Amino acid sequence: MKTRSVFGTAVMICLWAFTANAGGKSTIQNYFNTTAQDVKAAADPAEKRAILSGSFIAMSKALDMLQDSPLTTSGDAAGIRQIKASILDKQNELAGTNGYAGVTDAQLNAFSTYVVQDMEQADQIVSISLVSLLLILILIVLIL
Repeated sequence: MKTRSVFGTAVMICLWAFTANAGGKSTIQNYFNTTAQDVKAAADPAEKRAILSGSFIAMSKALDMLQDSPLTTSGDAAGIRQIKASILDKQNELAGTNGYAGVTDAQLNAFSTYVVQDMEQADQIVSISLVSLLLILILIVLIL
């Protein structure tokens, strides 16, 4: 069963490579879009917070690993730093730390949509190579 999951993941990553090449950071956007859908499907606010927090933590870990990789170019490193800073801001906003008021339970669905929209806007500014995007996907799959 594990071999089947690994093979399926490898095939999906190859298929995502084509969309990543065409759409820049679309892979990261898709990751957070899926997270937003999961948040909206959850009924309990604590579960919604856990989904968002877990998503931010997984992406941060993947970006940390990628940033330490010898395959990361200087241009990719700059893009990774920008994305990590944005994710950290969103984590602080969700938790209400570092000067943020915090996201109320009633605003969690809207906040998850905001995260996706912010990543879409950042796509026009931040650029990451296809190799780095694929590594991010692999690392997230391994972390989860």
